[in-house]
Amino acid sequence: MIGRILALLAALFLAAHAMRLGNGGAVGFWLLGAVLATVRAPWSGWALGGLLGAGMVLWLEIAIQLVGLRLEQGQPWLRLAIILGAVAGLTGLAALLNGRRAWAAGGGKAWVQGAAFLLTVAGLALAREKSSLDIILADRFFPGSGWLAIFFLGCYAAWIGGKMVVPGQSARWRRRIWAVFSGLFFLQLGLGLLGLEQFLMTGRLHLPVPALILAGPLYRGEGFFMIILFATTLLLVGPGWCSHLCYIGAWDNWSAQQQKRAGQLPAWRSRLRLGICAGVIGGAILLRYSGLSMSVALILAAVFGLVGVVIMLTWSRRSGSMTHCTSYCPMGLLANIFGKINPWRIRMASGCTQCGSCTLVCRYDAQTPLDIMGGKPGLSCTLCGDCISGCPHGQLAYTFPGLQAEHARLAFIVMVVSLHAIFLGVARL
Repeated sequence: MIGRILALLAALFLAAHAMRLGNGGAVGFWLLGAVLATVRAPWSGWALGGLLGAGMVLWLEIAIQLVGLRLEQGQPWLRLAIILGAVAGLTGLAALLNGRRAWAAGGGKAWVQGAAFLLTVAGLALAREKSSLDIILADRFFPGSGWLAIFFLGCYAAWIGGKMVVPGQSARWRRRIWAVFSGLFFLQLGLGLLGLEQFLMTGRLHLPVPALILAGPLYRGEGFFMIILFATTLLLVGPGWCSHLCYIGAWDNWSAQQQKRAGQLPAWRSRLRLGICAGVIGGAILLRYSGLSMSVALILAAVFGLVGVVIMLTWSRRSGSMTHCTSYCPMGLLANIFGKINPWRIRMASGCTQCGSCTLVCRYDAQTPLDIMGGKPGLSCTLCGDCISGCPHGQLAYTFPGLQAEHARLAFIVMVVSLHAIFLGVARL
């Protein structure tokens, strides 16, 4: 109880400081933090501990700055230092007590939810402060409201994290939030193209074809933001970008789900996707130096994207496997290859009975009989985790160096759920 009372006071002090600076959005953020101090959900202790820890650092920075200023001006500084130090100490004590409360509550899903909340808030706050653009979508319509959006997206990440930690529910919830992400992406893009340019980061047209993440900058010789974002995602969750964050992949997943069981794709599709990837890269470079107009490049890109949609609606729908993602999309191949930099893996335990249950649920054709005999998923694995939920013998698990299997699974959920919430909060290209 004392921890909650101190957290309430500390959050109100931070709100008062934001009000003195005239930052209405930050006032709302810390007032919501004060409300969080009254919430009895187990994850709130983790969230408050992290938020107030950041608040303590903020007070210390303010104290150092103001004391230094007074020293430069030869003015009295001791009383100011004592007051701000006391406020920082109170905030730190509140953070410690709530963190201890969360730790004493034990494991379970609470720490996953708290970590998802804090990572989402930290990621969006960093993006908001460092970007030269109004990168938080809410700020474009109501300046300063980005802080409120950040808090609510953190709560959303905590809620989704609580759903995803249940093994029997993770596959279903992954598909749901993936569909939500894709739907909102294209809704925002459509509204932007209709004239509401606040929904577009640059206000310029951008074809929503994943191949253009790479081909576009190669053709233009500039605009590497999406490549950097893609690479950063690979560093954090490896090929999980394909199964959680790709705005087109959700379409292919929906088409494949029309079949109750995943089918096996022909072996030559690996060579096909390699050839397509090389063709896209070479074609973009060739177009750049050929002197052809931008309109021609856009037409070719649109045709490439439409062919992908046809593949989804035909081949993926018939086979039950995500043919577009595993046989056509060049970014999928690059995610599979360069995503290996990330140490998360899915591995089969020695007790695998080779029953083939994972083959029937893997929409990425990464659990073929040959892969099962080899003891690990194939190259096209995107760490979606559906096979883990689908294994009746519990012989499949996430692995990460230094972590037990269950902790590796939960840590992966924290990372991918946080990225999902962060991507929802930013404006679309």
